[in-house]
This record gives sequence, structure tokens and C-alpha cells, in this order.
Amino acid sequence: MPIPDFQTLMLPVLRSSADGEVKISDVTEQLATQFYLSPEEKGELLPSGRQTIFANRVHWAKFYLAKAGLVDLTRRAHFRITERGQKVLGSPPERIDIRFLFQFPEFKAFREVASSPGKEAVEEAVQTAGLTPDEMMRKAHAQLEEELGKELLSRIINAPPDFFERLIVKLVVAMGYGGSVPEAGRALGKSGDDGVDGVIDQDALGLDRIYVQAKRYKDGNVVGPGAIRDFFGSLDRFKAAKGLFATTSSFSSSAGETAELLSKRIVLLDGRQLAKLMIRYNVGCRVEETIHIKAVDEAFFE
Repeated sequence: MPIPDFQTLMLPVLRSSADGEVKISDVTEQLATQFYLSPEEKGELLPSGRQTIFANRVHWAKFYLAKAGLVDLTRRAHFRITERGQKVLGSPPERIDIRFLFQFPEFKAFREVASSPGKEAVEEAVQTAGLTPDEMMRKAHAQLEEELGKELLSRIINAPPDFFERLIVKLVVAMGYGGSVPEAGRALGKSGDDGVDGVIDQDALGLDRIYVQAKRYKDGNVVGPGAIRDFFGSLDRFKAAKGLFATTSSFSSSAGETAELLSKRIVLLDGRQLAKLMIRYNVGCRVEETIHIKAVDEAFFE
């Protein structure tokens, strides 16, 4: 089944502490069994790679319950139910969520202190989408990067023809290829390129090279297997063992199959992957603002 959202977990987390102090990791394991999570769902990680999605949501459920006075955080990674929490379980609702918690003055005060311009919209999104606040931030970040990617591709399409060739060479070098060679990458231009738009020297003598083909197509103009075979022929003429075929559009499934079957290593880079790599390696974009997501250092307080 899908991993339950953190509001769905609030009532089960509260019930898990009904008999006294519990350890959060034990509660996480217990609830994973209760919700019939598969090993893959239990092990699915946040983008940070430091915590599983399910454990993160259990922690957020516990955090919100604590702010409403339904549980107490006793010691590191442990909590227990309060008298108020016991009363709630005495006549339990069908579900505990953020709206339910607003009846408690401590929780209401907590939300008012945390309020800021635009917070109401975020609150509504958290309540209706069932995502934790940090998941909302990551989702918003992903949406921003998706829009940035579209803008980058649009700028490339509208740039002069040779711009894309230079861009691909610059990106490959930024990714660390030819990193030990000064001016390792160079665009070859139109005249006499013989089907190759750029080359990256992997070593100082140029014994190992990556050859680049860059096709600037509008979205919907799919690159087919014929173009891949032509590029393969160009690599053969250069006695090259590997090449990169990049496009602003996409490749047909048969183009991918052709690249896999040919005797030379040819990597295909479509527009979507290109935009992601440009963002990752800050090519054509820059960091405008950095936001750090921090957590309590439990060891410090011990």
C-alpha cells in the first residue's frame, strides 16, 4: 500500500504510547507492520538519503502531537502519552489531523507564533496534501527546478546555432570530464566537423577523447535511429571509441535500442536530462538563495 501521510499516522502514533514511554524507532517498525508496508516502501529514502520517508513522517506525527500536548518528549528518541492524550484515546476520533489539533490552545499558539506572510496557503497545502512541511519544501523545490529547466531549454532553442555545441562541451567539462587537461573541451564548428560538433580530451596527450554531436531540435522533433547510425559512422572515421549525442528534444525508443546495439559506447542525452545536468552543475544558471533544513542535535543536549 502507499506510504501513509503524517496526519494519517498521528492517531496510530498516539496509540503506540498508550501503555507508557516508547522509543520512536520501535514505533516506526511497529507501524510499518501495521500498515503492511513492503520492504521497498519501508526503505524508500528522502532526497537527502539520511532518513526513510516513512520514519520522517512518523517523526513529524510525533512532533505535532507533542505541540498539542498529547505526548511528552521524554529523552532522546523516546516519548510518552500525556493525561490529555489518554483522554483523547478514551473517546478517540476516527482521525487525528492538524484541524483536530487546533482545539488545543498550545497547538493554536504554536501555529500563531510560526505564522508568517503566505503561511496560510502553505498550511492549507500541508493539511490537504498530507505532506510534511519539509516534503512541501522539497516538492516546491522540484517544481521550481522543472520550470527553470523549461526556461533553460527555451533559451537554448532561441540562441544562435553554434551556441548549443559550445554549451554541451562546457557542460561535459563542468561535469569533470577532461578535468586534468587545461582547455580540455572545444567546439569544432560547422566547417569540416565531419558529423562531430565537439571533442573533449580526457588526458594531456589526447589519447582518450569523447566526441560530441549536438542536435538543437524543438520539442516534438524526435531523434531517430538514423541519426545515431550516422554519428556512429563519424566516430568510426575519427577512430573514436565513445561519443555523446545530445539534443534539446528527445530520442525515439528505436534510437535508444540502436545506441545499445552498436559496438561503440554512445550515450544519449535528451532535453530533460540536459536541463537537470545544467542545473546540477550550474551551467547557464546560478544559485540565487540557499535554504538549510536543520534538526535538533540530540547528542548536544545529552
